[in-house]
This record gives sequence, C-alpha cells and structure tokens, in this order.
Amino acid sequence: MPARLPSWAWVTGLTVGAIAAVTVLGVQADRGSHPTATSAKPSSTASAQPTPTPSAPARVPDGSGTGRRVVYSLGEKRVWLVDASEATRRTFTVWPGSVSPDPGSYTVSSRNAATTGSDGVQIEHIMYFAAKSGTSVAFSNAVDGASPPPAASGTKTGGVRMRKADGTALWAFGTVGTTVTVVN
Repeated sequence: MPARLPSWAWVTGLTVGAIAAVTVLGVQADRGSHPTATSAKPSSTASAQPTPTPSAPARVPDGSGTGRRVVYSLGEKRVWLVDASEATRRTFTVWPGSVSPDPGSYTVSSRNAATTGSDGVQIEHIMYFAAKSGTSVAFSNAVDGASPPPAASGTKTGGVRMRKADGTALWAFGTVGTTVTVVN
C-alpha cells in the first residue's frame, strides 16, 4: 500500500504547481506582441473623447493665464479646459448669448444642475462666472442637445451654450472656484 501524504503536502504541491503555471503563462504573454496606441484605430462608434477638428486651434490663446482653468475666447467662440500641467483636456465651440463678459479673469461662482434659460429653453450644467449690465453670464447646454436659436432682437441673454457632451465635460471640470479666463 502506498504511503499517504498529509493534507498540507497536497495543498503545498497544488500551490507550487499553480504558481509555476501562472509564471509560465506570464512569460509567454510577455514574449507576445504588444499593440501600441499608434497601431490601433478607434471605430466610429468609440466613446473616446472627441479630438478637435482640423480647423480647431491647436493651442490655448496667449495671455490666458496659467494653471488649471477654463479659457473662453470671445472672438473664436471657443472654450478650452486646461489642466494644472498646462495640457488642454478638451476644446470646443460655443454659441454666446447677446451679452458677453469683458476680457479678464473670473471664477465659477455658482452652479445649477438644471433650469429654464432666459430664452425659454430647458438647460443643464449651468456654471455662472460673470455679470455684465445686470445680466448673469454662464456656461450651459440645452437638455435636448439642440443648438440655441438666435437671440431675439433686443433680448439680453448671458448664456454661453455648447453641445451636450461638451456641457457634461465642462460640468465635471469646472467646480465652484475654478478660474475662467476670458480673452478677445
């Protein structure tokens, strides 16, 4: 009759075998091909952050400050989300209202998840950062994702509207106290 091994010996043997198998698989995987980001092409349905269009400015405007901030160019009708390392996290076009803030440095003073805009459109991700001539200026996006209609003649609107995905990104980036730099 063969000798019986104690149970701890079986457990030890199984553990050593498992470690050996994982090591062999790890070595084999390490020797295999490694895809790189340059060889992978996202599909048209990929949910990755959109890249700027070829006509989009490649860099943040000069004179827009330093550090983590939102940069809003009045002339280009464009916003940049800039992180603390000066890297642009996202840039996108916007549709300004009839009242624009003066160039300068502001901070996000308050946020509102959703409301009705002064133009009657249901909006979300409202981030107030300036006021001019009694009109509050804020970033927002239409809940239905539509671009805003042109402001009625003589109506004062301070909403700086954007596409829904851009509004969601700005809402996540810009908390109360975030710097907003407005440039020409």
